[in-house]
Amino acid sequence: MFISFILLFSQIVSATPMTSVIPKGVQDFPCKQTIPWEQHPTMDIGENCKYEAANAALPPASDHRVIYFGDSLTEGWTNRIVGITNDDVLNRGIGGQTTGQMLVRFRADVLNLKPKIVHLLVGTNDIAGNKGPTSIARIQDAIMSMCEQAEAHGIRVILASLLPAKTIPWNDSIKNSAASVRTLNQWLRNYAARNGHVYADYESVLSDGQDGFIRGLSIDGIHPTAAGYTAMIPVARDAITRANIE
Repeated sequence: MFISFILLFSQIVSATPMTSVIPKGVQDFPCKQTIPWEQHPTMDIGENCKYEAANAALPPASDHRVIYFGDSLTEGWTNRIVGITNDDVLNRGIGGQTTGQMLVRFRADVLNLKPKIVHLLVGTNDIAGNKGPTSIARIQDAIMSMCEQAEAHGIRVILASLLPAKTIPWNDSIKNSAASVRTLNQWLRNYAARNGHVYADYESVLSDGQDGFIRGLSIDGIHPTAAGYTAMIPVARDAITRANIE
């Protein structure tokens, strides 16, 4: 029996591609290691490697650098994002991330890049249960930690409302997403007012008044279409202007 087990184990090992053996521990250049997507929950939890090369290649920050930070709702905004001027506006969104993951990479993708303003559009994937069960309090804790770090580094904060999320198309077990969005948006508005941050109310230009998107402004009830992002631009521009002068 023992010999049979050894033979079976050796066959499994020999059949495993060498590329699946990922060096662990401290590495001089950890982002040179290719990590399969399914192993990201245990390796590169914050996905710091996504923007490491781009961050390293940046020139010194201007006095008007703006960083949009968040999940796919930010990443999908691509070059439609607006800043104080038309240059030095960075998109640091990563699809699928929760606020806990964002907190892990906040220093690398925000603080170290020394922006004047950071625009936070975060929390939808927490509500969607992307990394398991959570609570409103945990989401708030992560957001507060990001805001406090930004403030400590002299970075102005824009807190964006969560976008409508009447249902979660990739997780139909979530039944209370709209209620969670309403709760967090009210908290975000109040928290911004109490702490001198700017609140960007995207919900007001996207919502159909029944917890969903206005027809034509969303691909799937979560992610904006090009028209949806266009509708968001005046809100973003107003928020950037307020953050720059207040």
